[in-house]
Parts: sequence; structure tokens; C-alpha cells
Amino acid sequence: MPKKGESDILFPLRKTPYFMEITAQVREKLNKGANREARASGFIPAELYGHGLPNRHIVVNAKEFGKAFKVVGESTLLQLVIGKEKAPVLVHEIHKNPLTEAIQHIDFYQVKMDEKIKSDIALTFIHEAPAVKEKKGTLNKSVSEIEVEALPADLPHDIEISLASLTEVGMSIHVKDLKLSSKVKVLSDPEMALVTVVPLAEEEVVPVGPTTVDEVKVESELKKEERDKEKVAKED
Repeated sequence: MPKKGESDILFPLRKTPYFMEITAQVREKLNKGANREARASGFIPAELYGHGLPNRHIVVNAKEFGKAFKVVGESTLLQLVIGKEKAPVLVHEIHKNPLTEAIQHIDFYQVKMDEKIKSDIALTFIHEAPAVKEKKGTLNKSVSEIEVEALPADLPHDIEISLASLTEVGMSIHVKDLKLSSKVKVLSDPEMALVTVVPLAEEEVVPVGPTTVDEVKVESELKKEERDKEKVAKED
């Protein structure tokens, strides 16, 4: 439980079960035709690699991976079940078709549970900033993720940041303000601002012409005077 006075500036780590499993099969054929055939059959070609480990060519079920990825994302462990073997992995990179957004290929990174790794962790902003609600400030989110280092099992799925402490326009939350587990080392610059409340930008109104009756009268009189001068000049 948070101590008194800490409830509005609490940054908990939210974790998901890291033993979520999906089945993978070894790819025997590696040509483009075999990849197209795999995709047509509901599978995604993938590569499995890791530090000191040989690369392996595999396929995973597209629907099964899609459901799992919604839960684990790119910073929570997933277990690939390949025959009788279970490999703890992170989703390192996803390649999509630029037109259809369908996943074409996946890179899995196999981790060693006793070896620390670096990973980018997404930031999730929660609650409402009083300075935005009550003082007409605008929320400026500078970054969407930060880099951390930890053992695979200690990697947070994301980092929740409460905006409740932002009570005045101009206030910020920095990397150094994060309250993380001692098992997680933050590698991003401590002074980097994650979110700031800035003044609401006021639109500059540029006058485009006369806006009052008096201004219209003055303009009409000036134009009449110019016409009279032109008339006199022609008569001369």
C-alpha cells in the first residue's frame, strides 16, 4: 500500500503472466513459395535466435500468435513450444505487408532466464491531470517508451504513470520520478521529461477588414474624397 501523500504520484509496474505459450513448428522449406504457402494456410514464417544460440526457421499459427501478442506485446516473455522443447522468447520485430497490414514475418529472440537484457517498455498514462482539467493546460507527451535492463522474468509489460500530480501548468514528470522495482534498471536519461502540461495555445486573430460602423464610415469618406480629387483633376 502507498504511504500517505504518495497516492497521486505512484508508478506501479503492471505485469502479465510470462508463461503464455504458443506452438511453433520447424520450417523444412525456406523458399518464397513455401512462405506464401504457409501464410495461405494460416501460419506466419518466423526466425528464432538468441545470444550464443543458432538461428532456427519456424512457423507459428497466425490466430494463436495474434491473441498472444495482444497480451504480451514486445516486452513480456512468451514461450514457444517446439515439439518437446519450450523456448522463452521476446517478440523482437514484426514485419507487415504495407498495404494490408497483415503480418508477414516475425523475429523471436530467445532469452536466457539468468541473463539480463535491455528492452524498450511502453508508457501508459492514467488518471487526469488537474492542470488540464481546471487550469486549461494542454498535455504534451514527449515519449511513449523508455529503455530498461532486467532479467527476462522481471521485465514489466508496461509502466503506468499517474497524471494526478500535475496540478499546475508547466509541471512535468521526468524519468527520475519513476518509482520502479529495484530489479529494473532504467537506462534512459533521468532528466528526460516524459510528459509536461503546457499553456493552451491561443489563436491569434488577424483583422481582415473594418469591423465597426465608424470604421466603415471613415473608409467611405476617404474613398469619396479620393474620387472628388480625381474628378477635379480631370476637369482641370
